[in-house]
Amino acid sequence: MSDYDLYELPNGIRVLHKQVIHTKIAHLGFLLDIGSRDEKPAQQGLAHFWEHMAFKGTEKRKSFHILNRLETVGGELNAYTTKEKICFYASLLSTHFERAFELLTDLTFNSVFPDKEIEKERGVILEEMSMYQDTPEDAIIDDFDDVVFGGHSLGHNILGTRESVSSFQQTDFRQFLTENIRTDRLVFSSVSNLPFKEVKRLADKFLAPLPARLGPRPRTAFDGNLRVEKLERKPISQAHCLIGGPAYAINDPRRIPFFMLSNILGGPGMNSRLNLGIREKYGLVYSIDATYSPYTDTGLFGIYFGTEKKQVNRTVALVQKELKRLREQALGTAQLHTSKEQLMGQMAMAEESNGGMMQLLAKSTLDIGRVESINEIFDRVRAVTASELLELANDILRDDNLSVLQYVPE
Repeated sequence: MSDYDLYELPNGIRVLHKQVIHTKIAHLGFLLDIGSRDEKPAQQGLAHFWEHMAFKGTEKRKSFHILNRLETVGGELNAYTTKEKICFYASLLSTHFERAFELLTDLTFNSVFPDKEIEKERGVILEEMSMYQDTPEDAIIDDFDDVVFGGHSLGHNILGTRESVSSFQQTDFRQFLTENIRTDRLVFSSVSNLPFKEVKRLADKFLAPLPARLGPRPRTAFDGNLRVEKLERKPISQAHCLIGGPAYAINDPRRIPFFMLSNILGGPGMNSRLNLGIREKYGLVYSIDATYSPYTDTGLFGIYFGTEKKQVNRTVALVQKELKRLREQALGTAQLHTSKEQLMGQMAMAEESNGGMMQLLAKSTLDIGRVESINEIFDRVRAVTASELLELANDILRDDNLSVLQYVPE
């Protein structure tokens, strides 16, 4: 992508901006290369808890003032935590860009973690855990991470455990930030109608004064896989199942071809093989999909579906049939062409979102050190061969690489 600007401050913080003349809305935020996988065993859930606590007070603002700062001008302020990232972001009229930039900087770098707010937010997160446990289609995804990654930190629930969340104190947050924040491993990204020189001016005003925090922050790599089959009985009315295993890392050249393979199998299109072969043909599921999430040193592939208890074994067998077909039968010329066109169309539509573009700029910069252009990705998609997909299917979709987790009604 050539139509964006990059500015690196002396403290290592990178600022990315894409100017979109026709929009009145600005999307901006900080993406930090910190996530739940960076927690030590006793810190499980601390990254996500910090995301919550950032809104609860800074050196110059109380929670009320943080929450009202953008709401009063019709803006939105939000955040999220993943296995490898924490993001604080906002969307609002671009005339209030500076207001949002200053607020995001304040809550990202100047949180004070008031003891009283920690106690209140602890209860909120424990309720969030209960909500997830009452939603089996969400809970099984978190539990499946632990099945695949075992004792590795990638397998830990982002929310943490009840024991860990109940134990955190102010000093734990400060220690976690000291251990993990690196100014050269975070970026500020924005998409708006503002010229880059204005964004650069504000970056110099708000970010340049921040002290540099550089140096290594190593991650323990995931280096193995032990296939597991696990069945849990729960007080639910529908059975839920996840089948999957480790896949390719972000910088692996097989990432895009495997994403295409996953899309063929169970992507968002109604013509995916799993949807046609299981929902449309037999009516066994309401939804069934395949997902692929690449990480720094590995990836995770998974197939999820929910069905009646008595139909679980039949549905699993049909999924295995589709996996076997991908391992044994190469795509024909017409199938391959259609799959490429479908994936490129989906990618192009995703890039139409300015909010999504803001996050793509940041994530790509942190993950691979640059922003891949859509044409560069399209060229890689066009270059995929049927034999390459067949090879990937036999590498990742083989039976001995895929674990199974089932929730079945008691």
